[in-house]
Amino acid sequence: MELKQAILASEGRTVMAENVASSSNFLAGVTNAELERAAGADLILFNALDLFDPQIVGIPDNIEESPVEWIKKAIGRPIGVNLEPVDIKASMNEARSEISIGRIVSPKTLKQANKLGFNFICLTGNPGTGVTNDAIKHAIELSREHFDGLIIAGKMHGAGVDEPVMNLEIAKQFVETGIDMLLVPAPYTVPYFMEQDLKEIADYVRSHNKGKSIEDKVLLLTANGTSQDSSDSDTIKKIALASKACGADIQHIGDSLNGICLPENIFALGQAIRGYRHQMVMLGKSNLR
Repeated sequence: MELKQAILASEGRTVMAENVASSSNFLAGVTNAELERAAGADLILFNALDLFDPQIVGIPDNIEESPVEWIKKAIGRPIGVNLEPVDIKASMNEARSEISIGRIVSPKTLKQANKLGFNFICLTGNPGTGVTNDAIKHAIELSREHFDGLIIAGKMHGAGVDEPVMNLEIAKQFVETGIDMLLVPAPYTVPYFMEQDLKEIADYVRSHNKGKSIEDKVLLLTANGTSQDSSDSDTIKKIALASKACGADIQHIGDSLNGICLPENIFALGQAIRGYRHQMVMLGKSNLR
């Protein structure tokens, strides 16, 4: 709850950066998570990480703890992981991509996320995995039972399924089921989702939160997760400012370029929503702070 309160108190200045840690790293000699932290990320979200065999490329070979424990200590930032509520009955728009059981939400993976020390989980879907909004709703209920940290839920894109990615009705279902953060696409990142769509959802979330304690409030996370994380910096800033103006508490940026986004785009996003002073103070603080 301290983390949740800190994000709320930042007044829309929080950045979450996603990365694929298990397959490759953007630059030799450093992990993607370390690069993202150096570029201005407040929170790190691991994607495509098998919780039963967590591999993080770029960490030292001689560590005694688990890779997840080492990276959390190294970057000094809260960390989370994507878990995917796959729906085998989903009507697909494309061929289904099969993923390991260590990436699929279940009581076992949720308990493993606790054991590894993740501060939050994100119930969402990668391209082609067949994650549906109905499956996410059921996964929220399961996560409330088995996971101790913050619960994020929502789709950044279609995940290969023939259904709306997000709308007000879907948002209401997730919020009423019980989440800490509602994930919605950032404006201009998926078709048919613009600023007015985000504002409608943000107004509902704001109304829901009125008079509630931090435990029951829902934060709003906008996601740039459709490979536009590697767009030019002007596009990044446009998406960022639109998201903040509509009411986003936290902004996500994806991992489409060799398991990370362009690090300069994390910096551009951060400076757009923080300004130079907050950006440089955050970047300059050591892990000891």
